[in-house]
Amino acid sequence: MTDRETLANERFACTPRERAVFEAGIKLATVYHQFVGTPVNLASVEKLEAAISEAICVQPYVESAKVEINRSVFKKRGDTYSYVSLTGKMIDAVVTIRLGEIRVTAEMRYDRELRYPLMYISSIEEIGNRSRRRPAAPWRLSCPMRRTPCSDDPLSMCRGRTPWG
Repeated sequence: MTDRETLANERFACTPRERAVFEAGIKLATVYHQFVGTPVNLASVEKLEAAISEAICVQPYVESAKVEINRSVFKKRGDTYSYVSLTGKMIDAVVTIRLGEIRVTAEMRYDRELRYPLMYISSIEEIGNRSRRRPAAPWRLSCPMRRTPCSDDPLSMCRGRTPWG
């Protein structure tokens, strides 16, 4: 552990598990608060997805990050003015944090029922003891937007299904 890491750890009055959850929240807040409002069109959407994912991955403790943007809002044949500003409703993000022996997966998805881009913790796992994996909340057993079964793999983005279609 580096001196900076030791100093940082001393400033947190919480357990490593609580800190991992905190770090996951910070990463999702970055996705929302740094990138909402960004101009995007069909020609740039893949680059923006990659840029957001990479911006998250350079932050401490990120094991993986994946961002998908709803493409249904774009005109297929646009002109110079055919772009949109990114909104929370368009973002589907999954971030996995690893802090020591704790792995936290957090997601941001537009929840149609709530009409809100909800950020939530979808799993917490103690790596050293896989039998202590926290089960998903009952409402999490299905995709929160479509009420269909989700994959055990959080990066599957609900087996390819998206909240917008």
